Amino acid sequence: MSQPMSQSQNVSSAASNAATDSSTGLKRASNDMGWEYGILVDPTNLDKIQCKLCGKIMSSGISRLKKHIAQIKGSVSSCPNASKEDIAKCKAAVEEGSKKKKDKLQAAKEIREEVTIIEEDGDDEEVDIVGTRKRPHTLGPMDKYVSDINPGKKMMGQQTISATFLKARIEKVDSFLARWVYEAGIPFHAIDNNSFAQFCEAVGQFGVGYQPPSQYKLREPLLKAEVERTKKCLKKQEEEWASMGCSIMTDAWSDRKRRSIMNLCVNCKEGTTFLSSKETSDESHTGEYIFNYVDKVIEEVGPKNVVQVVTDNASNNMAAAELLKIKRPNIFWSSCATHTINLMLEGIGKLPKFKGVIEKAKAFTIFIYAHHTTLAFMRKATKKRDIVRPGVTRFATSFLTLQSLAEKKEALKGMVTSNEWGKSKWGPSSTKGKTPYATVLSISFWNGVSLCLKVFAPLVKVLRLVDGDRPSMGFVYGELQKAKQEIIEACQSKEAQYKPILEIIDAKAQGRLDSPLHLTAYLLNPFYFYKDQTIQNDSSIMEAVIECVERFYPEDVDAQGDVINKELLMYKNKVGMFGKIVAAKGCEANNDNYDPVGWWSNYGNSTPKLQRMAMRILALTSSSSGCERNWSTFEGIHTKKRNRLDATRMSNLVYVQFNAKLINKKARRKEKDVLLASEATYAQGWIVEGGDDDEVEPGSGLTYELLATTMGVDEVFMPRRSGRNVGVREPRELHEEDFVSEDDSEEEENEEIDFESDGDQVLEGYGGEEIEEGDEL
Repeated sequence: MSQPMSQSQNVSSAASNAATDSSTGLKRASNDMGWEYGILVDPTNLDKIQCKLCGKIMSSGISRLKKHIAQIKGSVSSCPNASKEDIAKCKAAVEEGSKKKKDKLQAAKEIREEVTIIEEDGDDEEVDIVGTRKRPHTLGPMDKYVSDINPGKKMMGQQTISATFLKARIEKVDSFLARWVYEAGIPFHAIDNNSFAQFCEAVGQFGVGYQPPSQYKLREPLLKAEVERTKKCLKKQEEEWASMGCSIMTDAWSDRKRRSIMNLCVNCKEGTTFLSSKETSDESHTGEYIFNYVDKVIEEVGPKNVVQVVTDNASNNMAAAELLKIKRPNIFWSSCATHTINLMLEGIGKLPKFKGVIEKAKAFTIFIYAHHTTLAFMRKATKKRDIVRPGVTRFATSFLTLQSLAEKKEALKGMVTSNEWGKSKWGPSSTKGKTPYATVLSISFWNGVSLCLKVFAPLVKVLRLVDGDRPSMGFVYGELQKAKQEIIEACQSKEAQYKPILEIIDAKAQGRLDSPLHLTAYLLNPFYFYKDQTIQNDSSIMEAVIECVERFYPEDVDAQGDVINKELLMYKNKVGMFGKIVAAKGCEANNDNYDPVGWWSNYGNSTPKLQRMAMRILALTSSSSGCERNWSTFEGIHTKKRNRLDATRMSNLVYVQFNAKLINKKARRKEKDVLLASEATYAQGWIVEGGDDDEVEPGSGLTYELLATTMGVDEVFMPRRSGRNVGVREPRELHEEDFVSEDDSEEEENEEIDFESDGDQVLEGYGGEEIEEGDEL
């Protein structure tokens, strides 16, 4: 008997050694010791495992395999080739796992037993329910009266119990919820989420004993199920893509682990949908690579549904545009209007006349925020209103802060001339206090601030237009012409003043905001054409219209002829429905009620081919900012505490979270100013000396200033501040005691303060001061 046993042990030992070789066979990505003894039979079926010792194939996962090796009777047959060492090892592992499971259940039981929302000596009270439940139930153990869960339905009840008793129970439940919110660091606004309210309703209907899902279920099956549910909810957007056309938007981002991620969104008249993202750390973002990524998505969305692709003006994107034009000549590639207008504003801001004012204003705000004493003086003078306003770009911060300074001009003057300021160590008699004192009391400085706002405001108005959710293709070119005229008026029609500004605007717009698509949209928008019919006499505009017709109806000369020679003439000559008085009145005001797509739907039926083309063009966005704003969703998910998320799971989380905003569109609050950022760290350059110096371009790791100098251009525009800018400098955090946001209005103890309104007054109230003779831009 001893000899066979020895042979068995030798075989078992050899098999055991083989089992420890990780290169043998397939196994799941797991550290469980059971994989020393098993391999996957089929890589597509993760639960079917073969024993390495005896070759037996079994289901139900690695736990059953360990019981097989440990020869634990009951659920599986014993392995005949397992050695005593193997049996002992697996038995210990099974017992340890069983103990962990029991301890976890016991701990959960003890935690649940600590929750007592029902008084033990209280009598059961009845609640008559009118709604999802058909019968009265007892306010006692809810699991006795479980009904179907349908969070979408609202339950109405007529209470017959004491209001005081009910209030006490609600407060107990609230205290447990609050404790979880505080300990887990859940944002307070999450409590207002509709899906959370539905969850509470579902738990209530489930009854006593609900067990929350495991981390695995949240990470995998539940997340995948929610992705599928979200896809079904977005069917309306997909239908809109087919009927009105859509825009593909793409952008790149570097996360906290320096992984390069490209994301892709689809925009239509209904809003922006996040479609997908992919990690591209190992790939060079060449024009060909971007083209292949975009082209694949065009196939998924449907080539007939895509009208344009919108990206920023980077050279690799422009190279991809040329490749797309070859393969799909009927699809346009447009430059992002938001990016282009920001380039205009930054270029204008570098003119000596404006640069000097901005630098003086920046030096003043840095001085105020550098010292607790000066910060306290400012807060008292402005009634706790900040003078610095963080913006989504460097220029946005400059404009918003200049606006804030202008609004608080008198308060700041009163501050620096007060006795308290004069007696302080930072008063006008101090070395460091002389310059800020002179700045605030300087007439020329305030005239310069006013001029900056007068010149910048028209372009900021266009920036807000193109950076919003409203379809803007039909307005970009027309509003840009209007802005140029307003700038000329702001400069009192003095050519020496406005010429350098308009030269910058025209240089940045050329080839970006004057494409055939922009010019055609300008002509087909009746808001402009019905006011100025000389638009049709511009040869460049008519050439653009003809090119668009050829690309909308490629290889169909008859359709092209119908549009250009018949239908377009009917529109230009206001024939038929186009000539109705109600048609003219329907486009005379560009307000929230005006919709050029709806206008063409009403009055363009006699020109079906032109109508289709006009509606698809006028329903387009002109910016990729909707795609870029998606990075804030990535940042919210990929935090310092969650930086181990793989790219696929992070993409799924973003898909659900970002698109939930679109699905719940009707329930959303009014959008805030698109230029205003939510974090003070976005305004480092106005708060800390050299705060902008270390802004890093994620692709190269070099600062934007160095890139611009090296390339010999001023086109290296720093994007929205986001997780992409994980620069070498740790930004200064502005804590509550030294930085109060525009929305906070808490009163200090023992001090009565009447808080002023600090609403946006960007486009009015500036322009009273005249430009001084001899001023150079």
